[in-house]
This record gives sequence, C-alpha cells and structure tokens, in this order.
Amino acid sequence: MPKSRVSAALSVLLVFFSGAVLGAFVYRLYATTSVVSSNPTNNGPQHRMTPDEWRKNYTANLGKTVKLDDQQMATLNKILDQTRDEAIKLREKSKPEQDALEEKWRPEREAIHTRQVAAINAMLRPEQRPLYEAWRTERERLHSQQHDQHKKQ
Repeated sequence: MPKSRVSAALSVLLVFFSGAVLGAFVYRLYATTSVVSSNPTNNGPQHRMTPDEWRKNYTANLGKTVKLDDQQMATLNKILDQTRDEAIKLREKSKPEQDALEEKWRPEREAIHTRQVAAINAMLRPEQRPLYEAWRTERERLHSQQHDQHKKQ
C-alpha cells in the first residue's frame, strides 16, 4: 500500500476515534442530572411533600402505571391507611428512646455547631458579621417552624 493511502486511512481512523471520544464526553456532560438543593432558604421549586401530597402522588402514579380499577384503588387506600396507622403506633412506641438519644448527644452537637459558627465568624470581615448573624437568625426561625410542623404531624 502506498504511503499516502496509509496516512489517509490513519487520518480517517484518528478523526473517527476523536469524534467518538468527544461524543462520549458530551453525552456524559449533558446526560448527568443536576443537583437541586432542598435548603428551605433556597427559593427554588423544591419542597418536601406533605403526607397527603405524597399519598396522592403515589396512588396516582401506581394507579396509572399498573392500571388499577376502582376496587383495587379502594383496596390500595385501605392498605395505605393501615400502613400509616402501624407506622404512627411504631413512632409513638419508639419516641421515648429517640428522645433519650437526642438528649444524650445534644451537648456534643451543640459544641460542634458552636465551633462552626465561631470559625465562620473568624473568616468574615467585620461588616459581614451582622449580615451573617441575621442570616443565621432567619435560618433558625425557619428550622424551628419546620420542627414545630413536624411535631404536629
């Protein structure tokens, strides 16, 4: 084979291979899912579903996917009611143990948090510290609200 045909064949193979590598890279880049924060201070669309929202979504999805008839949907709702009641009883039964563990580790968690706040304050410029304190106060207020809502459920 003449030299020009060998170099032409190698050039075609090189272009094909580089296209395949670039295509794989671009596919990987665009096929990945982005991370969405569920941070309550983030004004994005993410929010935690209420139990009623979850149940409505669950039954609608399952009913549509499996093509449940009305009788099966009624049976599904009874099953979900029974499961919810059992989970509530278990939560009530284990609550004293969970509360005891919470209290046991509370001082250590608070110490870690205090060190974190001090380290962040140390890195901030003086004019940033009041802004950080206001931000922390708002986050603690939101956290307290969520905690109160969770206790009510």
